[in-house]
Amino acid sequence: MKRAPRNLKTDNLVNDRLIGMAYGQIGMFQAVAGFFTYFLILAENGFKPINLLGIHLNWENQYFNDLEDSYGQQWTFEQWKVLEFTYHMAFFASIVVVQWANLIICKNHCNSVFQQGMTFGILEETLRAAFLSYTPGSGYSLRMYPLSEILWWLCATPYSLLYL
Repeated sequence: MKRAPRNLKTDNLVNDRLIGMAYGQIGMFQAVAGFFTYFLILAENGFKPINLLGIHLNWENQYFNDLEDSYGQQWTFEQWKVLEFTYHMAFFASIVVVQWANLIICKNHCNSVFQQGMTFGILEETLRAAFLSYTPGSGYSLRMYPLSEILWWLCATPYSLLYL
């Protein structure tokens, strides 16, 4: 309240600095963390990144039931769709983990994270992601499947720490 109101002609709500932060830094960290998790889950399940090139047509064909991974194992359509929905959820979870750092950074200079209620925000977004992952049917419309490995929730942690 001690500051004068902004000048409507010269002071914009969205400026170059805000766009640079939102899309240039935060968005890039989230995207890189998400794709890292995506490739990690595929590699752990037998699909190395170099072998993903050119399998899109067979991946989407529901009548093709012998997709071969990097180790020569055969996958049915239902099996690789479960894998696909799993990495959808893991990508979303990695964005949530990077958002933890974003919430911590968004505190103001006077109040701590605890005084501003940021811990509630971190807890709420994590619980919503867990709800989408582990409640039967809730993530189906979003094409998400429960994460079976707890470490897949934490794949984006290095990116979150780097962002901090």
